Amino acid sequence: MNLYHLRYFVTLAHLEHYTKAAELLSITQPSLSHAISSLEKELGVRLFEKEGRNVVLTKCGRAFLEDVEQSLALLDSSVNKLQLTGSGEGQIDVAVLRVLSTDLVPRLVRGYLDQHPGRNIDFRFHNSTGLTPDMIEGLKTRKYDIAFCSKMGNEPSIEFIPVAKQDLVLIVPNQHPLSTRNEIDLADTLPYPHVGFSKRSGIRPTIDKLFLECGGMPQMAYEVEEDQAVAGLVAAGFGIAVVPHMPILAYMPVQIIRIARPTWERIFYMCTLKDVYQAPVINEFKRYVRQKAKILLKT
Repeated sequence: MNLYHLRYFVTLAHLEHYTKAAELLSITQPSLSHAISSLEKELGVRLFEKEGRNVVLTKCGRAFLEDVEQSLALLDSSVNKLQLTGSGEGQIDVAVLRVLSTDLVPRLVRGYLDQHPGRNIDFRFHNSTGLTPDMIEGLKTRKYDIAFCSKMGNEPSIEFIPVAKQDLVLIVPNQHPLSTRNEIDLADTLPYPHVGFSKRSGIRPTIDKLFLECGGMPQMAYEVEEDQAVAGLVAAGFGIAVVPHMPILAYMPVQIIRIARPTWERIFYMCTLKDVYQAPVINEFKRYVRQKAKILLKT
């Protein structure tokens, strides 16, 4: 049994005439007869029976036709998708940190799509749990093609490409004793309870390093996983926090204070698996992001 024989069978089933089917298939009638006979021999049942000058499907043939048509339709659909992917179209699965999902990544995707109007390119966005380790694991299991997140150490199979930077700031509730400060040394925050990031968060090691440079670690009132959750607890008066300077802070009841010492910038990365095949559309989008990143990192 081969794919040609199945397609011959479907054509003959619809036309019910060997000569007409052979002409449509651009083969000889004996070749068509041989193909159908081979198929019936392999299956062990008759698929057609004569009815005057025509042939009609047997009961077995009708049942087989339904399954074959469904299978060929699925196969043709899959082939078409792969051909589109090979020509620069297709699906890109992207995991995104929530802090990047409101501005940076949407702008990159919009800019890329605007450069390729009319092409069938489908971006699928995944927030996962919002944690960098889970996104890196998703890359390794091929769940995601690209992740926009923080950098992690000891990940030799992952390529980390810097794409944007973000300052870290201190946020405090509006009526906090530090709320009148415009800038601050992190050492001055140590007497106050902090809301921190969980140890699984990609930014936690960075913030811990800053406090170690100040000579001490703050008392953690709460530890949560996402930037916006940290900011929400600060706004509700549960403590103060070092967070990325994200746009949503301007709309929350908190004071934003520049960190004068120690200074630090958070870098965000486009992450992909090294040395694996990726569809042309994915590689093309990665090249686009690299080009835009050169501009973003200079500003």
